[in-house]
Amino acid sequence: MVFKGEADFGVAGRDEWSYAPAVGVGPLRFGMTVDEVVEAAEALGRTKVSDGARDHALFSPTWKIEIRRRESAPSPPAVTTYVSQAVGLFCIAADAVCGPQVVYDGIPLVGRDLSELESDAIAYAEAVNVHFRYTPEGYAGPDDPGIVMRGQLVGAVLRSRPLFMVTRDGANTEWDSIPSEEHRLNGSTA
Repeated sequence: MVFKGEADFGVAGRDEWSYAPAVGVGPLRFGMTVDEVVEAAEALGRTKVSDGARDHALFSPTWKIEIRRRESAPSPPAVTTYVSQAVGLFCIAADAVCGPQVVYDGIPLVGRDLSELESDAIAYAEAVNVHFRYTPEGYAGPDDPGIVMRGQLVGAVLRSRPLFMVTRDGANTEWDSIPSEEHRLNGSTA
């Protein structure tokens, strides 16, 4: 089965990262410490470490690490990671505009028009007789508990911003583990 290529939806030229369920994405591995994430990200660009929001006393302290490409002009983070004191790196968010492309069994996941991604997910599921899933917000994606599809408004189009995750301390599912910053980001970036 052939899906639209990156050039077909305007994201050619991105870095390409691999995804391994419960292991990691690109050079980032779940469970890494803040220092290990910063070290792994050095080849990619500049990093900024900040405290994560403390909206839930249930979770251990969390740090947010933004990774920006090495460019002369300021740019939004290409990747945002979240590291818990208790479990290490648990969430990797790929920006819809600047983030690396990650492919799931032939389906590009980053920066896609969400309606096109839904069509591809349905076609893939029918072709290979597997399931796909919707998030509670109605975004379609692979039936993989380590991938939570999010929407990021880019111009007038809602594009895909996947979160690659493992469950963090005190949470029952990846959905419960989504950092509050990612809930606020949904649909609000330009």
